[in-house]
Amino acid sequence: MNNIVLITGASGGIGRELASQLQAQGLRVVAVGRDAARLAEVPATLRSVADTTTPEGAAQAITACTEALGAAPSRLAHCVGSTLIAPLHRTRADAYRELMRVNLDSAVFMLQAFITGLQGQPGAAVFASSVVARIGVANHEAIAAAKGGVEALVRSAAATYAAQGLRVNAVAPGMTDSPMTSGMLRLPAMREGAGRQYPLGGVQTVAQVADVMAFLLHDGSARITGQVIAVDGGFTTVRPLVK
Repeated sequence: MNNIVLITGASGGIGRELASQLQAQGLRVVAVGRDAARLAEVPATLRSVADTTTPEGAAQAITACTEALGAAPSRLAHCVGSTLIAPLHRTRADAYRELMRVNLDSAVFMLQAFITGLQGQPGAAVFASSVVARIGVANHEAIAAAKGGVEALVRSAAATYAAQGLRVNAVAPGMTDSPMTSGMLRLPAMREGAGRQYPLGGVQTVAQVADVMAFLLHDGSARITGQVIAVDGGFTTVRPLVK
């Protein structure tokens, strides 16, 4: 694999942290997002404005990388995402479709463009899912459906492209202190209540999620594919001892 990594949603909390980590580790980071002003603040070798929720935008991101750096990326971190917290009977059709466009459509189109750019060569891709796709959480039906689709995509693509040495994985974070969740964590009582849900306690940082995504893009995870790794303080698997 070459040393080029393309990060979508790079101006978000996790994407920006991952870009900073990988750039510091010597990879050439291509930061992709829809807002040029926000992208300007992201540590990167190349910044590319593109809407990866469309096949044309996803292909544009790969083309811009190839033209500027002389090769398509061999690593992909897809950090595009949004959320919707509402019971299904209060979820509007337009809000649902927008959620699927941002979370699932972007994953499908970006992986498709990435695979095309690899031209049969090895690579590594990691996607952002959520704990709500792995365990039932009230009022998360729409986002659970979207992220569940991302996880199914990861497993199927990992099977299809294993023979060429392409690894495809995902992380499923729990509540993470990021711009997306700032409204839910703005008060100390809200933060404390959120933290009590997790066996390890507290709310995790974007760096703790980015650490795992970076690992899945490096050679140290060479035998890992088709996996969804929960980064959630034990939320989906552990029930702590009640004293």
